Amino acid sequence: MTTPTELHFTFDGKPIDANVDQLVIAGWTGRDTAAVEEHIAELEAIGVARPPATPCFYRASASLLTQAPSIQALGANSSGEAECFMLASQGDLWVGVGSDHTDRKVEAFDVTVSKQMCAKPVGPNLWRHADVADHWDDLVLRSYATNDGIRRLYQEGSIAALKPPTELIASYRDGGALEPGTLMFGGTLAVIGKVGGADRFEVEIYDPARDTSLLHAYDIQALPGAI
Repeated sequence: MTTPTELHFTFDGKPIDANVDQLVIAGWTGRDTAAVEEHIAELEAIGVARPPATPCFYRASASLLTQAPSIQALGANSSGEAECFMLASQGDLWVGVGSDHTDRKVEAFDVTVSKQMCAKPVGPNLWRHADVADHWDDLVLRSYATNDGIRRLYQEGSIAALKPPTELIASYRDGGALEPGTLMFGGTLAVIGKVGGADRFEVEIYDPARDTSLLHAYDIQALPGAI
């Protein structure tokens, strides 16, 4: 029997404890299907295999989920991705912010394996999905990368560029609801400039209607290879 990963969140100042035994990472979640296809073709040209479907859903170990202030990753080939996540817990659907931290070298030859290579940081606070569903497309997703003490905007854009949670969940569950104990990452936005690693990575979902954000930040320690 799999031991669930215990995560501890807050919502409106109240604790929300969740036991997560399923981690799902949704990929190719853009709403512009032509743009998604163009990107797939670009990656195919450099040897990255076409996904089996769009969107597609990668399963990864729930034990990768972490709320620690830092993670370790092999070498300098990994980088973060700002993503919203959906969590089914305590009879409700919650929204949070996290990072699908990924080994880019491994991703070049096997995307599924790359999803299993790195810890998946998630922030400590949640919103109830019902509280943001009516203005979901107004939300802004962004990230910042810090290298050698220099902080730069790494990603920023409307979450409307990505398929909404209800559509992703329906695709994954064939019209059903997300199973309790499941956490699903919802996809990411294009990088401003080049994809690259960082010493520190920050992620944010901003709700302009309520002028509030979900935030998380973590440091990355690069481990050496065999010595």
